[in-house]
Amino acid sequence: MSILVDRDSRVLVQGITGREGSFHTTQMVEYGTNIVAGVTPGGRGKSVAGAPVFDTVAEAMAETQPNVSIIFVPARFAPDAIYEAVDNDVPFVVCITEGIPVADMVPAYAHVRQRGSRLLGPNCPGLITPGQAKVGIMPGFIHTPGPVGVVSRSGTLTYEVVDALTRAGIGQSTAVGIGGDPVIGTSFIDVLGLFEADPETEAIVMIGEIGGSDEELAAQFIQEHVTKPVVGFIAGRTAPPGKRMGHAGAIISGGSGTAAEKMAALEAAGVRVVDRPSAVPGAIKDALHR
Repeated sequence: MSILVDRDSRVLVQGITGREGSFHTTQMVEYGTNIVAGVTPGGRGKSVAGAPVFDTVAEAMAETQPNVSIIFVPARFAPDAIYEAVDNDVPFVVCITEGIPVADMVPAYAHVRQRGSRLLGPNCPGLITPGQAKVGIMPGFIHTPGPVGVVSRSGTLTYEVVDALTRAGIGQSTAVGIGGDPVIGTSFIDVLGLFEADPETEAIVMIGEIGGSDEELAAQFIQEHVTKPVVGFIAGRTAPPGKRMGHAGAIISGGSGTAAEKMAALEAAGVRVVDRPSAVPGAIKDALHR
């Protein structure tokens, strides 16, 4: 099985005719993702990688019935793209865009929740169910189907860990990049719950980083609700306080959000925390063969 996307997902691309949108649409189609439509205002009648382009999400919804949307729209327009998708009843929206102001994301996230949709991102690489569907910008060739769910705040660390797993002969059920911004639509807890409920996910890899309290909250959730083995890695152990490290959310402030605190919380919840990404496959093998 999988979580969130599979071979039956019907995917709409918002911003499909832009440079990033058209490139990644082609990559997703070549992977086998079912891209049913794209949207670019004024683009109706065009096509990208075989997908018809519409002027609005409403038109695309009426003619192609997508159930997933992925957004490749500049930051100043991305919140409106999120609103347009959920207001037209797209149940799952993936926002790749980075640089969206927090002040814009707070009301956008509230609106998504009010409409009953799910948002992944922003500032995320998307997700992939190997062999079924790629909805995002990750390199598809490093993934292989298998029993390990992966959830991460960092796109590049996701790729590094997935590549290490695949090289070790360990496949993935679904790999999800939740994004590193302070306000995101889907949390570690959300994805951990989905993996716990997926009968074909036998173990979970969780990749966190400094800043915020998401990992500590996830540790509490794991302790109370997750029965499957979890292997963790926390990036940013050597980051100095007050120094932003890559993601807008990856900053230690006020004495909180440190790697040591997060690692301690996860270990207290029974998570095996490794000190480097390359150690993940060995820890997972141990967990799967207990």
